Amino acid sequence: MEAARILRSRGALSVLRVALAAFVLVWLFGPYTVRATVPVWLAFAIALGLELHLFFGPRSRRSPRLDRLPQAVDRDRYGYREDVGELLLVRESGEELWIPYSGEGEEDVEALIARAREQPDEVAAAPPLHERRGRPQVRQLLVGLAVIAALALIVWVADSRTGWKGLDADARVETGQRLSAEASRVAGHPVTIRCDESGDFVGAVQHADGVAAVGGQLAYLTPERCYDLYRLAFEGKVAFSQTGRAIAVLAHEAWHLNGVRDEGKTECYALQSGIEIGRRLGLSEATARQMMRQQLAENALRTGASAEYRVPPGCRNGGSLDLEPAASQFP
Repeated sequence: MEAARILRSRGALSVLRVALAAFVLVWLFGPYTVRATVPVWLAFAIALGLELHLFFGPRSRRSPRLDRLPQAVDRDRYGYREDVGELLLVRESGEELWIPYSGEGEEDVEALIARAREQPDEVAAAPPLHERRGRPQVRQLLVGLAVIAALALIVWVADSRTGWKGLDADARVETGQRLSAEASRVAGHPVTIRCDESGDFVGAVQHADGVAAVGGQLAYLTPERCYDLYRLAFEGKVAFSQTGRAIAVLAHEAWHLNGVRDEGKTECYALQSGIEIGRRLGLSEATARQMMRQQLAENALRTGASAEYRVPPGCRNGGSLDLEPAASQFP
């Protein structure tokens, strides 16, 4: 039973490490959609948690109390009889010897000790069972942590040379200028769009893809959204859902800069303005409209903290928030 458990643990570790390596390869070299939608740190966190669970899990179970008396295998090896009156434990120089004792005198006891010392000591010399089991587990944990660390280093190096971070300074500046120009059209006055490379204003910690001061002149987007827009405007590459979301985020912050405060109303205006922004960045009108309709459909599914971004009932064709009530299509 114990052997089967160990084999299962080792098999789980092997599968875990292979799956982690495969995911990292797909994340680095596979479709851009994977990189844009799945945070790579999540896979590393799961892998680390499983490694620690497989290491500490068995140790957390209470081991049965060990019987320090000679076991049946010891009796067979050293010739102890089952009917001995008692066993005498002799400790000398860190060595333990169990001597069968049935009332012998001192000289006889010395002879029994000498005879016991002549017996093979391989069992006594072997480390305790819990130590023999613990050492491979420690080695497995160290190997697992080394694998995770090596893959994390590969991801860090590759990520620093790809995506938004992989663009040179001129490309970043040009992208910021292009996005600022598009946002200025919507805001109605000159504004600046910056890509928050430091993560101080937007990103995973702030749980937002963009932020802007209402009626102000400055907005921040996450580097991921900036890179989506760069790929569209300068490379003509489209990842449908990610590109559509990036356009909607840019338009959303532009409407905040315009002076609109309410998040639901701002989102409704953004999905309508996103069609023209997408068209100017290189999409056909039909594709841009389809992207914004997808964003509108996904908006209806928002719950919890993001519920404030759900568009009001007036966000419909001919509704109170329709920017072009005479048009037959919405958005």
